[in-house]
Amino acid sequence: MLFLNESAIKEAVSMKQVIHAIDNAYKLYGSGAFHMPTRMQLQDETNTLLLMPCLTNESIGTKLITSFPNNTSHPTLQGLVILTSRETGECQALLDGSFITGIRTGAIGGSAIRHLANVDDNKLAIIGTGVQGLYQAIAACTERPIKDIYLYNRTTDKLPAFSEKLKAWIPANIHIHMTSTIEEAITFAHIIICSTTSNSPVLPNDPDLLTNKLIIGIGSFQPTMREFPEVLYQLADRLYIDTEDAIIESGDVQYPLEKGYLPKDSIISMSKLVMSNEEVSRSPDKSILFKSTGMALFDVVVSQLVYRQALKKGVGQQLT
Repeated sequence: MLFLNESAIKEAVSMKQVIHAIDNAYKLYGSGAFHMPTRMQLQDETNTLLLMPCLTNESIGTKLITSFPNNTSHPTLQGLVILTSRETGECQALLDGSFITGIRTGAIGGSAIRHLANVDDNKLAIIGTGVQGLYQAIAACTERPIKDIYLYNRTTDKLPAFSEKLKAWIPANIHIHMTSTIEEAITFAHIIICSTTSNSPVLPNDPDLLTNKLIIGIGSFQPTMREFPEVLYQLADRLYIDTEDAIIESGDVQYPLEKGYLPKDSIISMSKLVMSNEEVSRSPDKSILFKSTGMALFDVVVSQLVYRQALKKGVGQQLT
């Protein structure tokens, strides 16, 4: 069994390769050639344990991940991915689950930008500068010629450390702006990515600040969590989702449906878009929304890629 920690995974694959893998996962999702039971959630006050299995033609993958949002001295996400042979049941690889979650979730945002953003969008706002915010920014810079990144976090003292960490991943000519208000962060942005676990909307309910943008919600994954304000559903005639489960799992989808702010036929699966190769254009008086809650299929497809590339490059540690 091959053990792949964060440094080995970084050596094995690039973000561009992981974004391609996400697109392949969408095609697999659209074909139905997989088996993925509903993920199990075990709640302990604000803390969550997720168990996410999935079977494809190539492998069986299981992710065990914890989300402890109030952690201060430890990462908020911790876990493992176990990759098992479909043919023999042999455990092929054990991967750092928190890093797999980070890069695959970043790549989900990157895929959304690939298919939904204007080709000349070059200003990015990251709302929530935790681990997910970092990989979202990295993926965005992979898919578009980003020139300016505006950072906002509820606790602004975290911004300098995040900025320094981000600089190690992106071209030196990209300007990073640490902002003290969310309005300052989003005013000039073409792409806004929300990566928080907030229970109430993090974006202002102001159409002037939200029109003609691609807005991505990546952080919330429960019905009680919301990042999008109500006015956003008036500005958007389409809401793209990564999986049909987002309709019942995300407050950013469930809430507007219940309130009648969003007709169900305006919700579009990203798998349909990716498989159709349709070009999406953004109207100047509208915005485009993308909401992700993630799924085990992403973890398995990305882990398969990492495993294959690691074997090719001879990285990782064999466990006996």
